[in-house]
Amino acid sequence: MDSILFWNAVALEAVKVSHTDPDKREQNGPTLSTRALAIVHLAMYDAYAGIIGGLGFPRYLSPAPPPAGISAPDAVAGAAYFTLINLYKTQKDFFDAQLSCFTPADPSFGFGQTVAKTLLGLRGNDMDGRSCGYRFSNNRGRHRVDPDNPDQGFDSVYYGAQNKGFAISVRHALQPPPFGNGTNAKYLQALTQVRTKGIKPQLLGKLPPSLFNGRRTPEETLIGDFWSYDGTVRLGTPPRFYNQIVRRVAEVQGNNEGQNARLFAFVNAAMAFGSARSLPGNCN
Repeated sequence: MDSILFWNAVALEAVKVSHTDPDKREQNGPTLSTRALAIVHLAMYDAYAGIIGGLGFPRYLSPAPPPAGISAPDAVAGAAYFTLINLYKTQKDFFDAQLSCFTPADPSFGFGQTVAKTLLGLRGNDMDGRSCGYRFSNNRGRHRVDPDNPDQGFDSVYYGAQNKGFAISVRHALQPPPFGNGTNAKYLQALTQVRTKGIKPQLLGKLPPSLFNGRRTPEETLIGDFWSYDGTVRLGTPPRFYNQIVRRVAEVQGNNEGQNARLFAFVNAAMAFGSARSLPGNCN
């Protein structure tokens, strides 16, 4: 049994439940679920690397040396279990049921838990889903409330120079949007494209043709469905979908456990690269 794929499947189930069950919304939405998956998979990788060692498995953390004669799968299980029960507290019974394939009494399991505790402590000041005082603007060209979902609310700022990333060395800044006074050609071209590609087909006949320039193709509709993955009950958020794709790639390639430890740690850390750590006073 590949312990990485086993606990990846457990984590993806937790993401689905958290997205769907109103009583278990603990890491809901793409940003929080991405952060959770990064924590789980980095802990699993570090527990595995702590045992296997060697140049191919540098440590992400170094909380403690592993005890002698331990099992990599049980260390991975300890790391995954401890991160999951802390991130998704209402699903503990589900996680407990997954331990039947492992040996919690083995010192390796405790080593994995030590790794998990260290990583959770490192991310202890991350932002949550609060808006932190964000205010939208009704000015032309600015962000407004979605008229079809006015109660959606706003996530805290997850990206920016003040935030602590998971695995980055260089930050990249975006230029201001080319709005100008509302007549900028690039802005108007982009606005027309959004209207054309994003509008519901049944609304096309109710709005002036001058606002549109061509229809979206069936392929573009499929792409839109792909990126709106988190809109359906019992599916979860986009990071779950992307992990499912990576699982398929790993299976087709015939990855071993070590290769999967690296692959899923890299993928989930990359998705969560901007998950924030708030500065004092950012969000009280």
